[in-house]
Amino acid sequence: MFQVTRRRLALWYTTVTAILLLVFASGFYLYVRSTLIERIDDTLNHVVEVVQRSLVIEPTDPHFEGGQVRVNVESSFRDNAIPVEDDHIDLEWFSSQGKLVWSTFADAIAVPLNFNSAGETVHQSKDQLLRQVTQRVQIGRQVLGYLRVSHPWFEVTKPTRELFLDLTVGTTVMVAIVAAIGWFLSGLAMQPIRESYQRLKQFTADASHELRNPIAIIQTNVQVALSDPDSDPQMQRYHLQVVERLTRRLGRLVDDLLFLARQDSSMVQPRRVLINLDELLTEVVEEQQTIAVEKGISLSLNHSAESEELIANQSTLLKSLPRIENSLSIQCDRDQISRLFTNLISNALQYTPTNGKVTIELQQLKRTSGSSLQVKVIDTGIGIPEEALPQLFDRFYRVDPARTKSTGGSGLGLAIAQVIIENHHGQIQIESQVGQGTTVIVTLPQQSQENTS
Repeated sequence: MFQVTRRRLALWYTTVTAILLLVFASGFYLYVRSTLIERIDDTLNHVVEVVQRSLVIEPTDPHFEGGQVRVNVESSFRDNAIPVEDDHIDLEWFSSQGKLVWSTFADAIAVPLNFNSAGETVHQSKDQLLRQVTQRVQIGRQVLGYLRVSHPWFEVTKPTRELFLDLTVGTTVMVAIVAAIGWFLSGLAMQPIRESYQRLKQFTADASHELRNPIAIIQTNVQVALSDPDSDPQMQRYHLQVVERLTRRLGRLVDDLLFLARQDSSMVQPRRVLINLDELLTEVVEEQQTIAVEKGISLSLNHSAESEELIANQSTLLKSLPRIENSLSIQCDRDQISRLFTNLISNALQYTPTNGKVTIELQQLKRTSGSSLQVKVIDTGIGIPEEALPQLFDRFYRVDPARTKSTGGSGLGLAIAQVIIENHHGQIQIESQVGQGTTVIVTLPQQSQENTS
């Protein structure tokens, strides 16, 4: 499919370029040809004017005034008896009856006299053409004769033939080059589409797999419960609990898929409000505290030394509260940020064994480019292998599928976290060592005081 599309793109690109080049080459050729013809016609007309001025006109009867006049051919054309080879111009003088009287051609040409002062192309012989201008010479109403000036047509055909050959070769070479470039560029253009298609294909396959398993288990439990309606109520309750648990899992998975789909299509824009990140983290920690207690894990929220020093340096509580609030405030989408840290803390609790520890640290970073808030989620869990770190943010990626399946994860938590971080122009990085724990570092830029006020 992609190769066919690539060939079509390259073919269209080459065809359009070839047509443009052909139009340009044709126009350029016709322009040069018409320019050469105009120059030759101008030269011939100029020669006609010069010869006309040099004609020696005398009366037919010297003793009769006001009588007929004639052109003295010998006196008029004696300087032109030998043709000028450099200019390749030939002269012919015809009488008023159209009879050839004088010519610079070595052999008379079989071209009938045709009055045309605008220039015309005629055949001198089978393979030779002439460009001619014929001018009628008259005084008053008396026609003295006809002057015809000829120029070899090869002065036009030779350069135009060479130009035509050069343009043909040049256009062919350019079309070939454009075809190669078009093939290359179409490949580059198709690469993101190919990658996007592969990601979509993989995403669809993974989503189908994630949805298929819970649905199959729900169907099995329902069928077992329906097959024996008089079975033990405890067994019926067990099947309903399994269905309810899987339904909640499906609901979370569908919610995650809808969130990613909306973010990919830019259907939903973040609704930014000013919040205190310390308060939001406190709420998330309180929500996750029940799970931590059940697993026997210590979950705590700590401020950095910089934040504690900031609080201690205030003279009074009333003066310190606004500064603390401003220093830990951020312009963001509250729902997305809450979801971000809920996912991160939930992951830390899932992969931290009993008697482990999960610590959330919050601090403000001040830099020349502006201030930002940094949140670290530190656990003493099982850790992540170093080779798996680059793929952690891929959708449906699992470091250990069997382990993740037992915890009920779908592999979308970190992918959602990365999307939220990108929406807020922040950064997220993960540091981990197997058997020692994992640290997730989230950095969110703060707006200036003018923008947050």
